[in-house]
Amino acid sequence: MKAILALEDGTIFHGHSFGVPGERTGEIVFNTGMTGYQEVLTDPSYRGQMVVMTYPHIGNYGVNAEDAEAARPHLAALLVREYCPRPSNWRAEMGLGQFLWTHGVMAMSGVDTRALTRHIRTRGAMKAIVSTEDLDPASLVAKARAAPDIAGRDLVREVTCTEPYEWTEGTPEIWNRTRSTVRRPFHVVVYDCGVKRNILRCLVDQGCRVTVVPASTPAAEVRALAPDGLLLSNGPGDPEGVPYLVESVREFLALWKQPGKGIPIFGICLGHQVLGLALGGRTYKLKFGHHGGNQPVKDLRSGRVQITTQNHNFAVDITSLDESEVELTHINLNDNTVEGMRHRRLPVFSVQYHPEAAPGPHDAEHLFGSFVELMGNA
Repeated sequence: MKAILALEDGTIFHGHSFGVPGERTGEIVFNTGMTGYQEVLTDPSYRGQMVVMTYPHIGNYGVNAEDAEAARPHLAALLVREYCPRPSNWRAEMGLGQFLWTHGVMAMSGVDTRALTRHIRTRGAMKAIVSTEDLDPASLVAKARAAPDIAGRDLVREVTCTEPYEWTEGTPEIWNRTRSTVRRPFHVVVYDCGVKRNILRCLVDQGCRVTVVPASTPAAEVRALAPDGLLLSNGPGDPEGVPYLVESVREFLALWKQPGKGIPIFGICLGHQVLGLALGGRTYKLKFGHHGGNQPVKDLRSGRVQITTQNHNFAVDITSLDESEVELTHINLNDNTVEGMRHRRLPVFSVQYHPEAAPGPHDAEHLFGSFVELMGNA
């Protein structure tokens, strides 16, 4: 089935559908990962976005239940150069196309992804539309321009859980990851902005008891759960679109003014940006964001460089924060944007990248152990 991709600037790409037919709009971004398309599909942080995979051959190892980062896909559409309809991998439970059809996701192959990626890199992320129904380029460009912008939208409400729940599953044995041999008495409450399952698995691997709550849960209700630590999860869109969560985090920060009331806080990705706002800072939209498992990040304290997994279109403006209160700890070596920060007096820190990987390198997984140490010392 023929399909057309139209960008709001008038650029057109032709290809063929290998997902469900229909029409979808979203913000178009590119992901530089060579593997991990299933984790990308199921990462709630991609809500409202169309993802271009820069690696040309997608689908060759199929899909399996263990590698899912959420119960279903969340992105608007998947765009690839070449789709492999017959996977060959002993872990595959179904093909990528079957998975997309099962979950009602649009996908398009035959796209010149090199040209498309260069265009996005030059012009920036923009609104786009994919259609198998309307094949009139002028009509599609008009629809793309009329689509809602991600900036200012509350996409978190579309992906957060509806009720609190306990998470007890660690990483699968096949992953051969390091697990704590000691059951620590720490209870971590996770604000679900679109949390990836591997964040929860990494906390369980550290021996923590994990409770996940909706992003809109008031601070008082979270305090009633008696947590030892608070984790602000990854999620989609603009951090300024979730002022209710920013206010809850401010309340937790204020607890440190009362002896024995404060708890350590760890922010990841959107959670990092929300923490920046709660500390009185500003965020801004990047030209085309960081998406992929090969982003170099430098730890300014040790001088070491880690290769990290990232997925974000917004960043914290470190100059908007009080330098006497907040320390810049990590920067992106590609563009020098903020990748990590910590409070100078309180056990509060955050990173823009994904220490849980899935997919990607595990260079930064030690941060979960650092979080546990903060809880032990609080």
